[in-house]
Amino acid sequence: QVQLVESGGRLVQAGDSLRLSCAASGYTFSIYVMGWFCQAPGKEREFVAAISASAGSTAYADSVKGRFTVSRNNAKNTVYLQMNSLKLEDTGVYYCAAPYYSGNFLNRSQRDYTYWGQGTHVSVSS
Repeated sequence: QVQLVESGGRLVQAGDSLRLSCAASGYTFSIYVMGWFCQAPGKEREFVAAISASAGSTAYADSVKGRFTVSRNNAKNTVYLQMNSLKLEDTGVYYCAAPYYSGNFLNRSQRDYTYWGQGTHVSVSS
């Protein structure tokens, strides 16, 4: 079965950098778009970034554009989220997600993703 396992979340200070990882197993990782979402305390889960199967295309939420970078290593079945210049409002639980169908459309809605990890918590303090 499909498994997604996030790691790398921790407490950091504003301005710091952090890299999240998501290890995938149980399916052909290299032909699927991967997405990152964040659920801040008391808020809905929101889109952060997505990357195409070949890593040729990426998409970002406006709030993270220029600060976060999504990448993937298909040989390692892993997708990453490099987070720079972290802000207090970046605090939340970060989830990686995979869609049910393969393809290269960079979905921004969580409804387009079927498989989710358990999340990793990022806390940014001042």
